[in-house]
This record gives sequence, C-alpha cells and structure tokens, in this order.
Amino acid sequence: MIRYLVGAWVLMCGCLAAFAADRPAVKSDSKPAPMRFEWRMEGPAVDCGTHCRLWISAIGAITEATVRDFEQFATDNDIRGATLVLDSEGGSVLSALALGRAIRRFEMTTTVGKTAALPAVDGDTPRAVLSPRANCESMCAFILLGGTRRYVPPEAQVLVHQIWLGKKRKQALESNYSAEELNIVQRDIGRLAQYTIEMGGGVDLLETALRIPPWEPLYRLSTDELSRMRLSTVDALFDRDLPGPAPAAATTSLATVGHPSAARD
Repeated sequence: MIRYLVGAWVLMCGCLAAFAADRPAVKSDSKPAPMRFEWRMEGPAVDCGTHCRLWISAIGAITEATVRDFEQFATDNDIRGATLVLDSEGGSVLSALALGRAIRRFEMTTTVGKTAALPAVDGDTPRAVLSPRANCESMCAFILLGGTRRYVPPEAQVLVHQIWLGKKRKQALESNYSAEELNIVQRDIGRLAQYTIEMGGGVDLLETALRIPPWEPLYRLSTDELSRMRLSTVDALFDRDLPGPAPAAATTSLATVGHPSAARD
C-alpha cells in the first residue's frame, strides 16, 4: 500500500494535477447546477403497492455550500441508514471529503442512479422512478466511497480523472505553476490518500485517477475495478423487499445556492 501511495504522490506532482481545484474540467463553459438533496418515493403506486422504496436523490455539483445543506437536510429528516443516490459531475475536493465523512456518520448506503419525478396524482404522495443509467464523475467517486454499503449498477458509469487548478484547467498545458501550487498538490493528495484508506477504499482508485489528465476523456472504471477499489461492495441496492426508513418530511428538499467557483475552498 505504501508503494502505491508513494507512486501516486510522485505522479501527481509530476503532472501538476491540483486536487485542490473546486471542480473537474468540463467540456462546456456552462456552470453545472449545485447539488440538492430530496426524498423520493418509488412509483407508480400501483406497481409497488405497500412496498414502495424510499431514497434520497443527490443531484448536481459539489460546492462549498453542499456539506452545510446536507447537514441541514439531516437535521430536518431521519436519514440514518437511508440510501443516497448520486448523479453528479463532481466538484469541490474538500467539500466532497467532508460530505463523504458525513455520509459515513449516518451509516448510509450509496449508489449511482438518475431520479426522475413522475407526474403528480391528486392526493397521492409525489412519486419517482430510479434509473441506473447515470454518471458519478471525478470527486463523486470519493463521495460514493463514504457509504457503509456501496452499489454501482452495471449500467451506471463511475468516471475519474485528475482535477486541475480551476483557473488554469482550460490552458493546462500552456500554464506555468508556482511552488505554492505544488504545495497545494502535495497537501491535497495526502488528504485524498488518507480519506481513501479511512473509508476502506482501494488506493488504486487514487492512482488510476492520477493517470488521466484533464485534456483526455474521463476514464470509466470497469466492473472489476469498481469491486477491487471497494467502490461497489454489495450485489444489490435493495436487498429486502421492504420500504426504506420513512422521512420526517417526505417533501423536504434543499437546493444549494451559488455554483462551484474557480477559487480554492
């Protein structure tokens, strides 16, 4: 394990990949919506009857406000042991690590999926369907690692790559990098390595991410890699045909404010 850590450290410094950046390189200049948390109930009711499952959808980019919003959501709802469904392009490194640790404190199950709301029916609880065809990109993979149980369906994609200094990611090859930026690199690779081990993940997750620069397509982890890196630890998301824990307020939702900035958090 130490050999992998040292190798990852050297590779990171050589590539100048700044894991302190607030968001991954993206193909569009449009800013992604910040992450929001919402309770969802399975539907249609005629299909699941009294065994409709519940989950918390976590959709959007990880910003400086995400952890605060999650903690408020946890205060307003009984989320211990609940299932958190991730659909995210990544975001702030430090916020992602704090969110992953908060998820672990609540002993949650994490997975990747896309939640789609169903048309409202008069007098009925709002319903949704859960599709496995979703992406968990960049720092989202480390949030996924925060679950005590983790499941990645075959149709989902967990995509990783280096996270660059936000202000320089568009001109990564042309830019110069200072000693302070190298210091940020070394500090944050240490934080990521510590977190990965703390969450029981395989350190080769970190090594694999460090091999993919931002000017190349994100790397999709294979089923074998997901298992080996401990990103997927169970064979099914809902292993009992029973409803999940009832939320204190099923319609409660938190929409984060702002957007990922290019500055370090």
